Amino acid sequence: MRQVDKTEHLEAFQRKMRQHGLPEVAIKTFAHYYLQVAKGATGLICDSEIEPVQDNELARLEQLNDFEAIGKRQLKRAVLIVLNGGLGTSMGLTCAKSLLEVKDGLTFLEIILRRARRLNLRLALMNSFNTHDDTLKALAAFGDSVRVDCFLQHKFPKLMQADLAPACCPEDPRLEWNPPGHGDIYTALQTSGMLEKLLSEDIRYALVINADNLGATMDLRILGYMAAEKVPFIMEVARRTPADMKGGHLARSRNGRLLLREIAQCPKEQRAAFQDIALYRYFNTNSLWVDLEFLKALVDRQGAVHLPIILNPKNLNPREPDSPAVFQLETAMGAAISLFEGATAVVVPEDRFLPVKKCPDLLAIRSDCYYFDEALNLLTNPKRKLGRIKISLDSRYYGRIDDFEARFQKAIPSLVDCGHLTVKGDIYFSPQTVCRGTVLIENRTGRPVKLEAGVLDDREVIFS
Repeated sequence: MRQVDKTEHLEAFQRKMRQHGLPEVAIKTFAHYYLQVAKGATGLICDSEIEPVQDNELARLEQLNDFEAIGKRQLKRAVLIVLNGGLGTSMGLTCAKSLLEVKDGLTFLEIILRRARRLNLRLALMNSFNTHDDTLKALAAFGDSVRVDCFLQHKFPKLMQADLAPACCPEDPRLEWNPPGHGDIYTALQTSGMLEKLLSEDIRYALVINADNLGATMDLRILGYMAAEKVPFIMEVARRTPADMKGGHLARSRNGRLLLREIAQCPKEQRAAFQDIALYRYFNTNSLWVDLEFLKALVDRQGAVHLPIILNPKNLNPREPDSPAVFQLETAMGAAISLFEGATAVVVPEDRFLPVKKCPDLLAIRSDCYYFDEALNLLTNPKRKLGRIKISLDSRYYGRIDDFEARFQKAIPSLVDCGHLTVKGDIYFSPQTVCRGTVLIENRTGRPVKLEAGVLDDREVIFS
């Protein structure tokens, strides 16, 4: 990347952010990252700078059972912070993703609220400008039986790749901005006053989760471990599988601290090593535990939380590959693990990582592979013996939520005994369909077909 005079465009960025009402801390944080890029920083982390984390270096959740009683006592000092900024555009949604009905007639947000009410747990939502209004309406409809605080994520202006100038799109100015990544949570907590507010009310321990991960819950064992051992930061990690090859992985820097490396931070020529799940064994589930007193001390000492940058190359209009090339400055909240002395990670089972990113994930969660217990914890059906299910749905007919709903029409097949389901072509499902083993259903006719109810046992069903 060519060197750019560090003041060449920075003033234009700062004026633009002020015009949009962004707080000075957010503007200074953007400037901090921008100056790094202007000086040639790429945000890349090379294999030579890190070491893999070995199995014997991390505690496992089942080893923390003795801390549960401490966690129960500390629950009144805990807050669940939910990242609620996503629109779910990858599923064709146009409203807050947390308002999608996910299982048993409940939305993500309803499940989160009911869980919080049951535990009398303090709850905070970090919304984006895109999800804030929808979320407030949903909260009003739910009532005030749960105390919920909402605060806003910031936004960053996009950079032209050619000269690092501010991106310009007069026909749709919204395209000139990007979410700064969930690493913005620390700045948003600071600028919104939420950090000070929580601490003033003796709330010290925060679990930060994604709204679409129903596996992430307030675990009293981890809470108790954090409080008893005075751990400032804990990342929940899980053992990587072939499905997790592209997710951010845990590593250790040469100074001995843990760090997070995202795939966008890996040099292209080292991607094979990045995706080697036997080498880098643990991925970040994006469920993080933060001691807010330690966070406040860090903010007071540095003025803001500055994370390793992720320089994300994109097109100005993501839907038009010929639109101008831009960079998005982003950060990952898990990267803060390298900023806290004494930070650690805890290995958790796969049931604590059940995100819904696309429609195949939604089908798995809605099926009988999973169930809710009385506390609305989402658990794997004990009758399932095949590990996590693999589902492949034809994106032409199941990629968008409206198309998905039309073809399943509440007729979710039984998948508890299914290892791998593949659906190709335009197929409408019937109630009482059961899939077992490996099942392929393919429509080659060029017109919609209806799959009749029945048991598909290691079957290929071809319509031609």
